Amino acid sequence: MVSKALKELLVRDLRPEDVSAVLKIEKASFTTPWSEILFMNEIFKPRSLPKAAVIGEKVAGYICANYLLDEGHILNVTVHPDFRKQGIASRLVHCVIDLLRAEGCRTIFLEVRISNEAALRMYEKAGFRIISARKAYYTLPLEDAVIMALYPVS
Repeated sequence: MVSKALKELLVRDLRPEDVSAVLKIEKASFTTPWSEILFMNEIFKPRSLPKAAVIGEKVAGYICANYLLDEGHILNVTVHPDFRKQGIASRLVHCVIDLLRAEGCRTIFLEVRISNEAALRMYEKAGFRIISARKAYYTLPLEDAVIMALYPVS
């Protein structure tokens, strides 16, 4: 069954006027949140794919990805705590996979905290596989990152 949130969800380009809402979600989700400057850079940077998941007028989540030549990289996927576990992150990831494929990407990489089991399961369902780890990649708390890849992008 599709959740009500997913039925009403629109995925669109992340806009400068979304950044204040995005920063609130970021701060509620991470101990080391991205800054306004980082999000604005993603919005205006060439080869960047920042997307917002919007329900009505409310930003429910977002994803930032970029690409160079035939490689894509998912940088950040976050959903507002009130909208989690409804398939929004998965919708964002699949949207970006499609966009990266259209840009000619053959491989997509991402990093995720080793303790983030929900995200690991979601990425595995999307076809990503663990390829390596980075020791002490994350801070606050110090934690390893799992490196995942989707190859070939299909």
